[in-house]
Amino acid sequence: MKALFIGGTGTISMGIVKRLAEDPQWEVYLLNRGNRSDSVPAGVKQIVADIYNEEDAAKKLEGMEFDVVSEFIAFDVSAVERDYRLFKGKTKQYIFISSASAYNKPAANYVITEGTTLANPHWEYSRNKIACEEFLMEKYRKEGFPVTIVRPSHTYDERSIPVGVHGDKGFYQVIKRMQQGKPVIVQGDGSSLWTVTFNSDFAIGYTGLMGNRHAIGEAFQITSDETLTWDQIHKTIADALGVEYKPYYVTSEFLSSTGKLYGYDFEGGLIGDKSVSVVFDNSKLKRLVPQMTTNVPFHKGVRMSLDYILSHEDKYEEDPKYDEFCDKVIEAMENAKKAVRP
Repeated sequence: MKALFIGGTGTISMGIVKRLAEDPQWEVYLLNRGNRSDSVPAGVKQIVADIYNEEDAAKKLEGMEFDVVSEFIAFDVSAVERDYRLFKGKTKQYIFISSASAYNKPAANYVITEGTTLANPHWEYSRNKIACEEFLMEKYRKEGFPVTIVRPSHTYDERSIPVGVHGDKGFYQVIKRMQQGKPVIVQGDGSSLWTVTFNSDFAIGYTGLMGNRHAIGEAFQITSDETLTWDQIHKTIADALGVEYKPYYVTSEFLSSTGKLYGYDFEGGLIGDKSVSVVFDNSKLKRLVPQMTTNVPFHKGVRMSLDYILSHEDKYEEDPKYDEFCDKVIEAMENAKKAVRP
């Protein structure tokens, strides 16, 4: 069977590509700009093209057909419209990566299923994913376009660590603050529930949907079965670093409003996502992919990540802007406490 990955070297997709590269049943192709060729597993074929240059991509794909086309880098309707033009009649299954952030925030029930309403007034990213889903499902209903929707939540790999709040350069400054003995900002009171999934576990669920006719015209969420509070997530990171966990709790609303002064848009990522408790019911996925399970719980995954990150610190950049923001927020909160004392 032949699979084409649009992208294929990101956090989620690389875990899937690595898994398929070891499966003799699959012939794997990547279509991307070739910027991370050194990380591509042996045996995987590369088509070097920019998918956003539709004319060039069409030439590179001319005469090719696939059992599965996997889209990882479409973030608005124009991108899936392009894919529809490129792959209509040329694939038996088109799998679109949406997002669990597309679910209503907050939902009527913290237990999330694929039937939970899609609506996110706080985050344009999520609204765009919803619009992509609607376009593709309309093509399925009217024309039989063989779409499968996949909604990941917070997926990570050995190159990254999930944290609640961070700056433009990602999680690394949060790790540095922990190492330096500084408090780290945690949204809310740290008790909201969250799910993090290692990419090799995600790959089990995803590859089980590939080529599966029961998945056509359906949506699936793929996450770990492990649910943690944000305090537990950050405390596990601190334990793995061998440092004391010093949380500083700040409401998401305050972070959203003050973050704008530094150019941060925390409304989508916090109010529209991470600050809301969610627990994912994966029973629909497991009916099709019974082997789906959590092999890498967070206390193991975070150590795998830190082993890589701390031995490749030249690949990561400190973020003095975010560090200053944290210090300013904490100072302001402490001054407010002093101001209300009798």
